[in-house]
Amino acid sequence: MNLNAIVGVSARGVNATLHVPGGQTLALLGPNGSGKTTVIEALAGLTSPDSGRATLGDAILFARDGERMQVTEPRRRGVALVTQDASLFPHLSVLDNVAFPARARGASKSRSRAVAHDWLVRAGAEDLSARRPRSLSGGEARKVAVARALASEPRLILLDEPFASLDVDAAVALRSLLREVLVGRTVVLSTHDGLDAIDLATSVAVLDRGEVVEHGPTAATFERPRTAFTAAMAGLVWVSGVWAKVTQNDGALVVADGQRLEASGPGIGAGLRAAVALDPRCVKLVPAETASAIRDTVRALEPRGDGTLRVRGSVLWADVSIAEVARLLPQVGAPVSFWIAPKPNAFGLND
Repeated sequence: MNLNAIVGVSARGVNATLHVPGGQTLALLGPNGSGKTTVIEALAGLTSPDSGRATLGDAILFARDGERMQVTEPRRRGVALVTQDASLFPHLSVLDNVAFPARARGASKSRSRAVAHDWLVRAGAEDLSARRPRSLSGGEARKVAVARALASEPRLILLDEPFASLDVDAAVALRSLLREVLVGRTVVLSTHDGLDAIDLATSVAVLDRGEVVEHGPTAATFERPRTAFTAAMAGLVWVSGVWAKVTQNDGALVVADGQRLEASGPGIGAGLRAAVALDPRCVKLVPAETASAIRDTVRALEPRGDGTLRVRGSVLWADVSIAEVARLLPQVGAPVSFWIAPKPNAFGLND
């Protein structure tokens, strides 16, 4: 069932609008402090919004009714939440943790344990049934938390940074589990990792300072990011500026210091904001005096592994071998030039 929400929490500077079609997964992206957890907690009933409205199908999660907020109790929302710490009951076995939702709905002990066993099997965690939460690794605990969430037969699943602090193998195993069990379910996944969105989500919403600044299908959003943050998640070099039209299809992006980055831009009006999102392999480091290159200043040198450094300027950046950096002798504060080939495609930011 569809989730439609306007979440307003003024004390935290959040005013976010979300739409998730029934049976689909929305990845809620944003840097630390952007409001992701506040939105998740408001939908779960752990934080009280002071404005807005959220509905799940025909059911109201919260809504402004005159001078008061109409709020449905968390246990009556049909919403399951999986957090970074898993929040398992320490005094119960894994089996009884997963059985808890069915028991809370009035099922018998045997029936609730049968349901729990089925979900632990699906999660590949049936061998953990007799253990207590304190004996589980982080990856094991989150698998159990996912099984418990699904055992509650939720209408909406909320995942708040489910892969945080997991080692690579545990994250791969958990991602594989979620890819299987979330199909056909309505889900909001909070994350700061583009891989989570690409692998699990049908759409993304990008939060910046409490507001949604991008919202759309996952592939389209990463292909044409509207913010530097989204571009970074997609592994793209992002440059924005004002469009200077030359012909119907071509022109230049005029960046902050007045330099022009030639690009194709059909349909972009002169004087409007526009951007390019570049494959890093298209950006080359060249000698500072190279004609037609974008002149810049080295702001940072960042190791990328495998003998590669990221040379980051104010406008552009490039991943370059250490040998190439040594040949061109760039250092922090030194002038540098970036060359882009082939001519990139620009897109408008005003729509």
